[in-house]
Amino acid sequence: MDVWAFLALVTSGFTACAEFGSYAFVHPVIRRLPPPAHLRVEQGLLGTFGRVMPVLLPLTGVLAAAYAAADASVLAWVAVAAIAVAVVSTLTVNVPINAATARWDPDDPPEGWAELRDRWERFQGLRTGALLAGFVLLCASVSLRV
Repeated sequence: MDVWAFLALVTSGFTACAEFGSYAFVHPVIRRLPPPAHLRVEQGLLGTFGRVMPVLLPLTGVLAAAYAAADASVLAWVAVAAIAVAVVSTLTVNVPINAATARWDPDDPPEGWAELRDRWERFQGLRTGALLAGFVLLCASVSLRV
């Protein structure tokens, strides 16, 4: 059994699925809520995802890189690059917006809060796509090995 392949697939699959589920199924419902409820749910999700993703997302990149280093396939390294895009996007855009969102009063949100959350959604789409691409490329890399 290839331990690096297994760990890379499990972490990238879980991370991509969690982010995709949030992006595709949870956030479209949240966007239709009145502003105070919308922000309360966002703040609740920050607490939930905020405990797991700061560890899981970089770990996904590290384990994918460890597998790619052992496998040395181009597909594995492209997967690492896709996951790296997700990590960089998260740290530069989503995390600062999340930090601001956590401080807002849901009953009196700041001016422009909806536009900032819309920006978060656009980058969440980028992150989700990059994570899914990384997972699929890792699956292909493992499956196509001779």
